[in-house]
Amino acid sequence: MITLDILPKLEEIMEKQGLSPAIKDSVIKCSHFHSFPAPGLLIGVFMTDYALELLKATPDERLYGVSETHKCAPDALQAITHCTVGNNRLKVIPIGRFAITLNRKSWDPEIEGVRVFVDLDKLKKYPLIYAWFTNDPSFDHHGDSLPLLEEILTAGRTILSFEDVIVTTEAKKKWKSVICTQCGETIPDYLASGDLCMSCAGTHYYRKA
Repeated sequence: MITLDILPKLEEIMEKQGLSPAIKDSVIKCSHFHSFPAPGLLIGVFMTDYALELLKATPDERLYGVSETHKCAPDALQAITHCTVGNNRLKVIPIGRFAITLNRKSWDPEIEGVRVFVDLDKLKKYPLIYAWFTNDPSFDHHGDSLPLLEEILTAGRTILSFEDVIVTTEAKKKWKSVICTQCGETIPDYLASGDLCMSCAGTHYYRKA
């Protein structure tokens, strides 16, 4: 199991490889945010750093992000760019592809952005990452994780590709508060199902104790 205790080793590896201070800081910050330096998180750090450079943007700008997976990559986006689900600047679309998109704010219906993704052909140069990424039966998920993490830090951006994209923006919805006739709680009108909230209409994630 990977824990934060491995960070000093990763810092040694990053120092030896001459990685930039920005990458080193992001790896440490994202690892603490994520609670451990997962392989996908480290790749997410390089993806986010690459996307920022391609967009000619800085982390303190008002940016909007999309992650095409719920695994690891969203946390790198959140910790580095401050795009979060809570501030409505991060969408997680569970397509399953390990890819992110970044764009600036726009009042227009569409905006230019950049999409960065793991390129499977480039990944073939790195057997450990390839076996882990493709969930190959030969990969030992319970073995020593350091060689995999070191290979990811060695590979850096070389396993990534990008494409310029046009992102559809979403206008802020105007809404009014309505009361569910069954539970009596308030919800935005655009989330109502008739005169019921979605939960009372049948979308449950819990049951009462």
